[in-house]
Amino acid sequence: MAEVKKRLLMDKEAPNRSTKIVNGRSSNILNWDDVQFNWAYPKYKKMLGNFWTPFEINMSNDIKQFPQLTADEKQAFKKIIGLLALLDSIQTDYAGRIADYLTDSSLNALMIILAQQEVIHNHSYSYILSSLVSKDEQDEVFDFWRTEPVLEKRNDFVIKGYKQFAEEPTVEHMLDSIVYDVILEGLFFYSGFSFFYHLARNQKMVATSTMINYINRDEQLHVDLFVKIYKELLEEYPEYDTPERARKVEAIFREAAELEIEWGREVIGDKIDGLDSEDVEDYIYFYANVRCAQLGYERPFEGYRKNPMKWIKAYEDVDLGKTDFFEQRSRQYVKVNVQDNGFDEL
Repeated sequence: MAEVKKRLLMDKEAPNRSTKIVNGRSSNILNWDDVQFNWAYPKYKKMLGNFWTPFEINMSNDIKQFPQLTADEKQAFKKIIGLLALLDSIQTDYAGRIADYLTDSSLNALMIILAQQEVIHNHSYSYILSSLVSKDEQDEVFDFWRTEPVLEKRNDFVIKGYKQFAEEPTVEHMLDSIVYDVILEGLFFYSGFSFFYHLARNQKMVATSTMINYINRDEQLHVDLFVKIYKELLEEYPEYDTPERARKVEAIFREAAELEIEWGREVIGDKIDGLDSEDVEDYIYFYANVRCAQLGYERPFEGYRKNPMKWIKAYEDVDLGKTDFFEQRSRQYVKVNVQDNGFDEL
């Protein structure tokens, strides 16, 4: 298997524009007007345009509403936050590891922004929990990954794919790790996202759903970035673009979808009024098909060509841009001072 080598800190004899995506040469001097991939700079601008922080979001209404949620809603809320915190922690580390092997300095820059966004995502989970529950309860939520068997299976699945590349960096292992990344960012969050959007459409925990929408928007950009890197790798190493790889990727997505569905049954099931478990499962199959197709492979599940939860598009597709939060029937966004977090309105 072809090994991948770390990017040099500086190479005086190499051009600024990298010669390959991995195992190439580059001075490591970043000039956005002289980069190998024409999609890198537009991606950079889009990722910068999405900048946000949890401090912008007024949690006062959520603080009032959280005690009024049902016991099942509270439990699902905390378990899903615990899951998201773990996955984004892993993702921050993975972004740094894969960046070391990308020859192109513009892609390294994009990975640094991506990792920073994952840090903000993790901060948002702390920010939400610190607004709603005691420190002891917050600590318990951040330890769910140690105690929940269904969660442990999902975590082991992703970590296995990342660890293989971290311990033996080859082209094949890098390709595999990107598949797991697309699953982590483009599938494993999605039953959790549907739960928070369901609360929001019922005018519950709207501030939390705002942060989830921001995270969802970031993750869609991240998935697209890794899909582009995956395809560039196959362009440079066509010997890996085989029917065997296609079958392997489709099998990985099938396993991932079943794990996400198992998790959805655990935290949502038939316990959340108005959120149909069959719809959530179909939604997972749909997104497994979408993500696998994005990578260039056949959809692993027959059918599931349309999103079965049409109402969710109003939340997934919102482009909040850089303007103040807008108001609509089930969402009311108000920026607050960094210091007050809305507590003065309680």
